[in-house]
Amino acid sequence: MDIRQITPRYSVSPQISAEDLPAIKAAGFARVICNRPDEEVPASHQAAAIAAAAQDAGLDFVILPLTHQTMTPERVAQQSGAIDTADGPVLAYCASGTRCSVIWALSQAGHRSADEILSMTAAAGYMLDQLRPRLENQG
Repeated sequence: MDIRQITPRYSVSPQISAEDLPAIKAAGFARVICNRPDEEVPASHQAAAIAAAAQDAGLDFVILPLTHQTMTPERVAQQSGAIDTADGPVLAYCASGTRCSVIWALSQAGHRSADEILSMTAAAGYMLDQLRPRLENQG
């Protein structure tokens, strides 16, 4: 696993496996968000398999698959709501963690400066400078 913290409440990761869920729980996470569409992964890594393992580990699990085309304001609000309503820290995953970082960044527009948002994602290893115009226009 390659968990990268963006805020004390929100971290992102590349694809996880069912075997990772006990360690994710032990690390203090309360909820896992799957931002990866099932068609990108084999059955062993699809949302239902990971959700079952999350439940067995005592974790909440939210399925919100994202592509560049589906990263709409509604999806941004859904992701933000899933983070805000969790009983503790949240781990979101996709193929590399980039989509999870992008949707978080978009949710912060208007609440944080573009510089702060981009600095926070860069500190986690995600260079999202291409989002600057969108972050500044939403702010």
